Amino acid sequence: MLDRVFLREKIRQFYLEDVGFKDITTDNLPFDKTVEAVIVAKENGIIAGAEIAKEVFSFVDGTLTFPYCAKDGNYIKKGDTVLSIKGSAKSILKGERLSLNILQRLSGIATNTRKYIEKIKDLNTKLLDTRKTTPGFRAFEKYAVSVGGGYNHRFALYDMVLIKDNHISLAGGIKNAVFEIKKRVSPMVKIEVETSNLEEVKEALEAEVDVIMLDNMSLEEMKKAVELINGKSKTEASGNITVNNIREVALTGVDFISSGAVIHSSRWLDLSLRF
Repeated sequence: MLDRVFLREKIRQFYLEDVGFKDITTDNLPFDKTVEAVIVAKENGIIAGAEIAKEVFSFVDGTLTFPYCAKDGNYIKKGDTVLSIKGSAKSILKGERLSLNILQRLSGIATNTRKYIEKIKDLNTKLLDTRKTTPGFRAFEKYAVSVGGGYNHRFALYDMVLIKDNHISLAGGIKNAVFEIKKRVSPMVKIEVETSNLEEVKEALEAEVDVIMLDNMSLEEMKKAVELINGKSKTEASGNITVNNIREVALTGVDFISSGAVIHSSRWLDLSLRF
């Protein structure tokens, strides 16, 4: 679960975007009722963000109660209740769209991630996400990946060194780039280098980096690279990873596979709220 202070601040921002200073429809109804509403699944999938949806409704109205809340990571079937909310109908209406947007998006990512995980669950390779996320929503999307069984790659540019092709070009080679960065960052910070062929793999090995990315290599090239590296660095396969080819890639022996598609190509899980 995300940090509650962080979560509350994000919800405040989202609420201001969606409701602003007034819900011109709900606020102009001259009556209110105490009701129990339920969010139900309209298709099968993995739930992610149920507790976040609760936080949305609690932000709108602290008197709302929640008789039932599904656990993130649970498999749900069409017709299952995900969350029940009891209290002011007006308050529930104000939180409905925001809570559903978050819940549907995160559940879609978790469901998509689980499909990838199912393909490699008997292997030692771990699935990673990437920084290909929605601006302002990264923490939520990466949380959903973890709920689906995947792992988070670096969260942002500040928490891990990843030397990519343009960095290498700028520095005049892998060794130069690694040498200059090692002079300036803490030895506690991991260094990863992107490679696209076996010659670059050899150079990365000589530079003694922590992780060597095998970017857009063929399966045969990846197998040779894993053999060449021979455990001296961790290996990560990247580039055009799909649910259809992830197992073949994992069978090359790489430690990690990174995929942006687990997030950016996920569709929303179909959920709805009913009184």
